[in-house]
Amino acid sequence: MVLIGINEFIYVASILFLIGLLGVLLRRNTIVIFMSIELMLNAINLALVAFSRFNNSMDGSIFVFFIMTVAAAEVALGLAIIVMLYRQRQTILVNELKQLNG
Repeated sequence: MVLIGINEFIYVASILFLIGLLGVLLRRNTIVIFMSIELMLNAINLALVAFSRFNNSMDGSIFVFFIMTVAAAEVALGLAIIVMLYRQRQTILVNELKQLNG
């Protein structure tokens, strides 16, 4: 039987966060940027749950529940903004959306 310690969870969470950060910094598509931000939030959630399990506490898990609730609201609002921008500008590339007026 293989026991998975907190180090493995932190390594995976760090890799997920790094992938999300690279997605935010290197991509130009707003939907991919949005998905990268969600990936970063999920990496943080994984780390919180790992620390919570390591400390035999439910605090991290409860905090993750609130983070997921806020993330769901963020997704709904963010996608609505992206759809509105696409209807107005006919593009979702960040380079072409730098100026929001006009």
